[in-house]
Amino acid sequence: MATSTTKALTGDAPRGPSPDERTARRRGALLHRLDIKGAPYVFVAPFFVVFAAFSFYPLVYTSWISLHDVELATLDVMEWVAFDNYVELWGDSRFWNALQNTITIGVISTVPQLLMALGLAHLLNYRMRASLFFRVASLVPYATSVAAAALVFTMIFERDFGMINWALGSVGIDPVDWEADKWPAQVAISTIVIWRWTGYNALLYLAAMQAIPAERYEAASLDGASRWQQFTHVTVPGIRSTIVFTIVLSTIGATQLFGEPLIFGQGPNGVSGGADNQYQTLGLLLYEEGWKNYQMGRSATVAWAMFLLLVLVFLVQRLVKRARSRTS
Repeated sequence: MATSTTKALTGDAPRGPSPDERTARRRGALLHRLDIKGAPYVFVAPFFVVFAAFSFYPLVYTSWISLHDVELATLDVMEWVAFDNYVELWGDSRFWNALQNTITIGVISTVPQLLMALGLAHLLNYRMRASLFFRVASLVPYATSVAAAALVFTMIFERDFGMINWALGSVGIDPVDWEADKWPAQVAISTIVIWRWTGYNALLYLAAMQAIPAERYEAASLDGASRWQQFTHVTVPGIRSTIVFTIVLSTIGATQLFGEPLIFGQGPNGVSGGADNQYQTLGLLLYEEGWKNYQMGRSATVAWAMFLLLVLVFLVQRLVKRARSRTS
């Protein structure tokens, strides 16, 4: 058997890869790396296609409609009016009334809701018997249909035979017309929202609390911190990102509030937000313009006003966050 030296001398030694083979190998390795790095984009691409079809396209289409005078029955007949719909909406008292109602109902429902959710999550975070039962029970209002919840609360807040007025009358307080008066109506609607979403937000806070390392609580306990001090200095800072997330979700939900006031009105007054528009939100105004007055151009204008309002809230939140980071 010839040695490798003999093979090398005789010219029979195995040769290295040719330049073409080396180029092919490099191309194959490059394509392999591209396949690995490009795989996430391949899986994410369908989401962006669906987003463009069901989110981006409606935004563009409604913005185009808002620049026209178009009715619901004849969507193919459009008259170009430029920004006249926005100018008319700016001078419409119903829009400002709906905007004010949306903000007040949003504040009345969001602030107590998140505070109650934070306290409920703090209690559920302790080791307690039947903790799984209480966690599942907190999700029951969220799983309940908004129509069923609003209908039940409408009966509870009924003027003549409602449970709330019965309880008030038992202590000598005159019955309240929860639907006809502005602030009672908004409080009643906010109660429905609070009941439905408190448990959901509590479970979000609970999941974030359980991710906080136990060593932080042990260190705080060794330093002599009380339960309340541990909650304010360990728990709340540890779930700050979750709190911001729930505030954003609640703000979006408050801006789009529709089902609760619609069913609370029990009939034609539900669309207009009461006889005097005392609890009409932007969502109800959008529906009234488009599906009651058949003015789709004005309805699309209200929709874009709601979208711009959310963008404005987001920008304000970012500016406040930057200002706090600079001061700290």
